[in-house]
Amino acid sequence: MFWILGFVLLFIALMIPILAIVLDSPVARTFVRGGDTAKLDDVVRRIETLETEMSSLEHSLETLRDETQFVQRLLRNPDGSDPQEQPSPPES
Repeated sequence: MFWILGFVLLFIALMIPILAIVLDSPVARTFVRGGDTAKLDDVVRRIETLETEMSSLEHSLETLRDETQFVQRLLRNPDGSDPQEQPSPPES
């Protein structure tokens, strides 16, 4: 019987600082104020802008990869012929 009372008192003693920390957090303050939809809309707009910029950057990166491969092929073989396509010399 006494251990149940001790457990309840310990639980209450631990809940007081935990509740103070949680209720003092910015999330709890925003929740109590009813939320700030303007900030939420701003965050959503920024995320959409970042997604658009990321898509553009991915396209630019793919283009740069293609151009780099083309330049590397030209540097390896400046006359423009592919070494695999060159006919082998006739056997005598």
